[in-house]
Amino acid sequence: MTLPATGAATGAAATAADVRAYWDRRPCNIQHSQLTVGSREYFDEVEARRYMVEPHIPGFAQFPRWRGKRVLEIGCGIGTDAVNFVRAGARYTGVELSEVSLALTKQRFAVFGLDGQFYNCNAEHLTTMVGLHGFDLVYSFGVIHHTPHQRAVIEQARRVIRDDGELRIMLYSEHSWKAIMIEAGFDQPEAQAGCPIATPYTRGMIEELMAGLFTIESAEQAHIFPYKIEKYVRYEYEIEPWFRAMPPAMFAALERRLGWHYLVVARPV
Repeated sequence: MTLPATGAATGAAATAADVRAYWDRRPCNIQHSQLTVGSREYFDEVEARRYMVEPHIPGFAQFPRWRGKRVLEIGCGIGTDAVNFVRAGARYTGVELSEVSLALTKQRFAVFGLDGQFYNCNAEHLTTMVGLHGFDLVYSFGVIHHTPHQRAVIEQARRVIRDDGELRIMLYSEHSWKAIMIEAGFDQPEAQAGCPIATPYTRGMIEELMAGLFTIESAEQAHIFPYKIEKYVRYEYEIEPWFRAMPPAMFAALERRLGWHYLVVARPV
């Protein structure tokens, strides 16, 4: 399956090396705090800001549900969700393409005295590092749409998940407020400019991605970023006036219809 990509490398044959170099330069969420990078206070502030801006993540991840279970995260980034899986009692394994991001995750686990297994690898070749059919949950939030061969990642996920396991992933949505703004020239696929690959999905594309490997249980949209970006980058949280004028129930309905995040839950075939 060939999926279209949006971002700096559209039409330019971006590689996994391009993606790795991009995230090594600026690991995702690294600027969620201005405190000393790697300190306990820094990691606490990164976590608070991530879940304040994206409050749907804990409900989607369902951290407490995985107590005593084996969890594999594809693309752990700097470890915000990772530490919450472990705090909830999961037996955690994380894989990450970016060496810089993975080093921060390992440092984070050391700072908080947590245990996990970590592998620096391309998820398109997951089984070269991770054993087969061992995981109760394979989780990936906002990662798979950045890799050149996205179907390959899903194929690898099927090989490492238990037959009665669960796949939970977030993919960007083509039919979304953000995609409309990108097309109109008012936004970009990533908060960081120059992202090599960022593929937005339709429901049909998700079904094609999963075909023969996983059965989709649900695919729901969430998350419209409501803040003035020029103030947000200064750690000021002023909501855009058109969103501020909406009743909360109306904004929630808009997110369900035009959210940038497709939250996909699937079971192995």
